[in-house]
Amino acid sequence: MKKAFRLLLMPLLFILMHGSYGASFPDWHHMDQDTLNRSYNNSLAVPESKEMFNHWVIEAKEFRASHAQYLDIPYGPSKREKLDIFVAAPNAPTLVFIHGGFWQMRSKDDFAFIAKPYVKAGINVVMVGYPLAPEASMSEIVAASQRAITYVQHHIQDWQGDPHRVVVSGWSSGGHLTAEVMNNSIVSAAVPLSGIYDLEPLVGSYIDKKLHLSQQEVKQFSPMNDIPPKALPIYIFVGGAELSEMRRQSYDYAAKLAALHQPGGFKELPQKNHYTILADMINPEGEIYRTLIQVLQGKSLTLNQ
Repeated sequence: MKKAFRLLLMPLLFILMHGSYGASFPDWHHMDQDTLNRSYNNSLAVPESKEMFNHWVIEAKEFRASHAQYLDIPYGPSKREKLDIFVAAPNAPTLVFIHGGFWQMRSKDDFAFIAKPYVKAGINVVMVGYPLAPEASMSEIVAASQRAITYVQHHIQDWQGDPHRVVVSGWSSGGHLTAEVMNNSIVSAAVPLSGIYDLEPLVGSYIDKKLHLSQQEVKQFSPMNDIPPKALPIYIFVGGAELSEMRRQSYDYAAKLAALHQPGGFKELPQKNHYTILADMINPEGEIYRTLIQVLQGKSLTLNQ
C-alpha cells in the first residue's frame, strides 16, 4: 500500500515542484513567428557557441585519428548511415551517442570528443551518423537512427561489448532521436539532453524550412505522444540557462513520464546553457557524466531536482 501511495504521489510532487506541465513558461501558441524562431535559436542565444564547437571539433578529429580501428562502419543504405565505434575493453558497457544539429547540421565526426573521457573510464562508445534534412525527411531520419540501434543489437559481440549494459544518449535533436530509438530491447537506459519532445511548435519555423514536417510526422515522431517501455529508466537533463522553449520541452516530457511512473528522473542544471550542458557530459565532475557512468555500470538511481 505504501509503495502504491508513493507511486501515485510522484506526479503530484513533480507538478508542485516544477509547475503544471510547463504552465510557468510562455505559451508558444501565443508567440508570433519571430519570437517562436528566437525561442529555438540556440546559437543566437549563445554567441560563444561557435568558438566552443570549433575547439571540440579539433579534439574530435584528433581522437578519431588515434582510435581508427572501427570508423565509418555502415549500418544502412545511405551514405551517412555509419557508426564510429571506440572500444575501451572487453565485456565493457556501451554508450551510444546521437548528435544534435536540428536534424540538418553536424555529423558524428564532430562529436567524437564526447567519447574521450568515457573510453578512458573503460566504456565503449558508439557514435551514430544519420541522414540529414533536406535530403532526408523526419521519417527517414528516425528510421535510420532505429537501424543504427538494431545494428548495435546484432553486432555488439563484434567488439565484445556487454549486451546487458547499453545506454543511449543524445543532445538537442539527438535527444529527440534518443527517445525515438529507446524501444529497442538492447537499450538498458536512456539519457536525453536538452531534447525536443514535441515537434508541433517547429512547424513553419526557420527549423522547418529544411525539415518540411508533415502533420503525420509531427504526430508519429513526437515523444510526447509515445508510451515508453515501462521498465526503462529515462534520465532527462536540461540547462537552467537555456531558452524557455527548450526548457519547457524537457519539463513537459518529464511531467508526462512522472505521470506514467516511469523510472529515471529529471534534472535542470543551474546556469548551464544549451552548449555548456554538453560540456557537463564530458567533465568527470559533471552531473551528467557521473549519472551516465553509474547507469552504464548497471546501477539504479533516481534524479532529484
